[in-house]
Amino acid sequence: MKRILMAALTLSIAACSNGQVKKYAVTKTDAEWRKQLTSEQFQVTRKKGTENPYTGKYWDNHKEGQYNCVCCGQPLFSSATKFDSGTGWPSFWQPLVKANVEEVADNSFGMERTEVNCSRCGAHLGHVFEDGPKPTGLRYCMNSASLVFVPKKN
Repeated sequence: MKRILMAALTLSIAACSNGQVKKYAVTKTDAEWRKQLTSEQFQVTRKKGTENPYTGKYWDNHKEGQYNCVCCGQPLFSSATKFDSGTGWPSFWQPLVKANVEEVADNSFGMERTEVNCSRCGAHLGHVFEDGPKPTGLRYCMNSASLVFVPKKN
């Protein structure tokens, strides 16, 4: 009987998780990430935290350039698609390259949202909402702590 229960439990766990563990090109232990990142960057990117609105260094940045992942450097967003959403977080209407971000269902805190992660290292970046400007109608609401800004070279 114990074997049957253990087999049923194993199958139900596998069914719930689809038996898949996402593998990223860049992987590190928490200890390695902590050495590389500030405590806020670690909390946001590795523990799916969020910074307070109007506190991040890029929410009001109007310089031309590119926003890369703070963890692995992958290019994520362009200043050409950044807009003032009035939310206090850097917002973009599309990623630089769609394949550089992954979108995952997020049902935490009793809400249905779409989480946005870096596709190379799995860093939590923020969320995407369907209340953005044309042409996409999307608002990629990102945490400054998950980004590093690279100014455009003249």
